[in-house]
Amino acid sequence: MADDGARGITRRRLGAGTLALGGALAFAALPADPASAAAPYPDGRPTLRYGPAHRAGLLSAPLRQLVTDAEAFLAPSPAHPWYAGAVLLAGRGGTVALHQPIGMAVRYRAYDEKTDSGVEFPPDQQIPMAEDTVFDLASVSKLFTSILAVQQIERGRLALEGAVATYLPEFGRAGKQDMTIRHLLTHTSGFRAWIPLYDAPTHEEKVRLVLDEAPTAPPGTVYRYSDLNLISLQLVLEEVTGRRLDVLLREEITGPLDLRSTRYNPPASWRSRIAATEDARRPWSGLDRGLVWGEVHDENAHSLGGVAGHAGVFSDAWDLAVLGRTLLNGGAYGRARILARESVELMFTDFNTAFPGDEHGLGFELHQHWYMGAMATPRTAGHTGFTGTSLVLDPTTDSFLVVLGNSVHPVRSWRSGSAPRVAAANRLARAVPVRPARGRTAWFSGMASSATATLTLPALDTSSGAARLRCPLWWDTEPGADALALEAGTEDGAGWRPVPFTTVRRGAEPEPHPSGTATGWSGRVWHELTAVLPAARALTLRWRYTTDRLYVGRGAYVGTLRVETPGGRLFDERRPADAARLRAEGWTRSAD
Repeated sequence: MADDGARGITRRRLGAGTLALGGALAFAALPADPASAAAPYPDGRPTLRYGPAHRAGLLSAPLRQLVTDAEAFLAPSPAHPWYAGAVLLAGRGGTVALHQPIGMAVRYRAYDEKTDSGVEFPPDQQIPMAEDTVFDLASVSKLFTSILAVQQIERGRLALEGAVATYLPEFGRAGKQDMTIRHLLTHTSGFRAWIPLYDAPTHEEKVRLVLDEAPTAPPGTVYRYSDLNLISLQLVLEEVTGRRLDVLLREEITGPLDLRSTRYNPPASWRSRIAATEDARRPWSGLDRGLVWGEVHDENAHSLGGVAGHAGVFSDAWDLAVLGRTLLNGGAYGRARILARESVELMFTDFNTAFPGDEHGLGFELHQHWYMGAMATPRTAGHTGFTGTSLVLDPTTDSFLVVLGNSVHPVRSWRSGSAPRVAAANRLARAVPVRPARGRTAWFSGMASSATATLTLPALDTSSGAARLRCPLWWDTEPGADALALEAGTEDGAGWRPVPFTTVRRGAEPEPHPSGTATGWSGRVWHELTAVLPAARALTLRWRYTTDRLYVGRGAYVGTLRVETPGGRLFDERRPADAARLRAEGWTRSAD
């Protein structure tokens, strides 16, 4: 069941049978800025423990607000609750600073389509969420299949640029002879989003439908998210290894990492700790099954016996956090290693540079503000699941977020979009502090959507023509949609005009901003800004930060402002009299 749905790192050139190694990225060693780094780990391989926010290098107030925000979606949002309940987990480094269940794991026994209401179980039969509630992960299952595929690439059984038909000769018909393993992992195969395999009466006929399926576009020419990619990859994995996908999962991932709550087809004894999903009936479901609880929700995965490459894995928040920590560690957790560091690099590398906005590594989606919120960077990796699940990993700040909700309980039509995921990601992003470049505080734009914040200097005499603005600058915004602008106004009343500026970060070449704006990703480090100011007897400067109504980044910070001429300083924020003349609307002083 398909989910709704600044360039990343340049794609590596890969040989047909080998991984291009070298230049591996140290995922756990890239903090937002030196002062806000999480505690270092001598071996670079932290394992997870509970601890307070400060031990994780996080701010506690945004984490508390994360829970408050999530609880709001238990109420109508706007017409119905987004989920009946959820389990939230957030952390940084080796510390899980938040693990909070909210709402109900099992609330409704049915859905009444005539009244568009849920029919509740009696109160004594309802089950509240718990920290160890197990969820049907839906499409988050694709990450496990992708990891299994990359393992086989490491071992030489698969080639990333190898044709799928090399491993499954029957796959090569219907225009698929040139489709590669990479096309499947990056959703560039040209397949349709899905087909109703559940209508085929036998397993063999379902497989035949996949093998006979023709792409709607030549492989590599279009990005289209498709369950068929991961179902095809399942067939490849089972062929080259001689093992079923559920056996591969147990032997290659869950066993080595000791993920005791992660598996296909959970046993009946687990049912009381599994979150219920949908009252599945036609026409909104492909099958008439009644309340789905303890077995996979996705119709195709169900028809494939519960074991499928695109859906079917059940897990809890802690196990997903361990998986995330393993990847942030470069493929290792404790004494176990499931991937080489170079392989993880490829999973977090954008292979879809030809499709801006659809950045994708091997299995992982990258830089997607629509559910990653302000955690999104060119290297932030994650995935969502149709049932209301998500995992987000930000290597830049070494932080991780798990949001597991039962948002199709009692029916899929009650929720839309990803507002709870975005809200949680925004709060975790805000919890990672940005220390001022110099001094104790800096001006912070805030992270509100549909907002305009202005920071205005007093009128200054720049008529000498040699005045320059200097200040530290930090920004991370939704690319293009949200921007930070430097503008100037004069006494002639001609309105605000852009002021071009240049920024430079340590160890890099200066970057010109001829439009007078900064937008998108800047590395989450401080830059030094210089702007040559227009000559005027009364020049007023302002920073203007604007956001649209949808998604936001981490915002913008402006450090100590100075306006200099060869003869001295016209303005210096460190002087109390000058600081008192600044006008801030929407900006606040922040020490983080």
